[in-house]
Amino acid sequence: MSDTATFSAHDTLMMRRALDLALLGAGYARPNPMVGCVVADANGQLVGEGWHQKFGGPHAEVNALASVPAEVDLSQCRVYVTLEPCSHHGKTPPCADLLVEKGVRDVVVCNLDPNPLVAGRGLEKLLQAGCRVQTGLLEKDGRWLNRRFFTVQERQRPYFILKWAESADGFVAGPEGQPVAISGPAAKMLVHRWRTEEQAIMVGTRTALNDNPQLNVREWPGPNPLRLVIDRTLALPATHHLLDGSQPTVIYTQSQAEDADNRTYVTVPANADFLPVILDDLNARQVQSVLVEGGPSLHNMLLKAGLWDEIRVLRSSTVRIGAGGVVAPPLSLTGLREQRTIGPDELFVFH
Repeated sequence: MSDTATFSAHDTLMMRRALDLALLGAGYARPNPMVGCVVADANGQLVGEGWHQKFGGPHAEVNALASVPAEVDLSQCRVYVTLEPCSHHGKTPPCADLLVEKGVRDVVVCNLDPNPLVAGRGLEKLLQAGCRVQTGLLEKDGRWLNRRFFTVQERQRPYFILKWAESADGFVAGPEGQPVAISGPAAKMLVHRWRTEEQAIMVGTRTALNDNPQLNVREWPGPNPLRLVIDRTLALPATHHLLDGSQPTVIYTQSQAEDADNRTYVTVPANADFLPVILDDLNARQVQSVLVEGGPSLHNMLLKAGLWDEIRVLRSSTVRIGAGGVVAPPLSLTGLREQRTIGPDELFVFH
């Protein structure tokens, strides 16, 4: 039967372990969700575990079951998985079928899968095979872990994170957009970690011109994001990093240009709103999340449209820019989720 019975402290411990394992797939499993799985024997001992390590590779259940010693009777085990086992053939066979085939009779699931290709069908396969299925253990934690995936499935758009660094007196750049070093070394390292966790990173024209950013990962291990640039008139000079062909880059423009050297140009019709075109393009590319690093015009446009899920502000306690600088986007928001010190900077996270 399927139920949402009260879970024991041991059940909670096992699912927390599965969620921790799932997080190891951050940056690599996308656009698939991060999934972890653990197997406990009849005595509650952990005898197998795994996670979805890479898109196109074996799913968490496959890796977890493969790690269980041959002498263990899986019919006497309880399997904990952070997301409903898949029921369809994709790049790998259905995990629900694998669990049934291996004789698993007891499954605990954190979150149901909103993907229309699954959406309860995985649980139905297990139930039809006579498995006991329990759902909803640490459901909120699981949704937060896979908030990008759930946003894409439920809202049909990527998860947007707006990020900026501002001085102690509320500016993001000097006069005329002149770059100013605002964040300390620890905050810069944290930003590079964030870049590994999101599928794409976006900037507007002024930031691209003034800062000449690379938008890659240099101070943390992990994959580079897809670079997204709004450049209405193709004002970026060929010498700028964003046109160096070093990583995939999509440029949204109202001019005409030929794709080349890892660069893709998406033409926005004259007088058209950029946002719908960008959203349609990101959905077509299966982009799950976008880290928006600036500048204020782009941030304000997204804020006005209500197109954000998180805002991360790094505020310096030591750097001041003074009158004439570029003012940071105004924040009069509730929903402060986190506040902590990062070296000489303060991090504020709104959700």
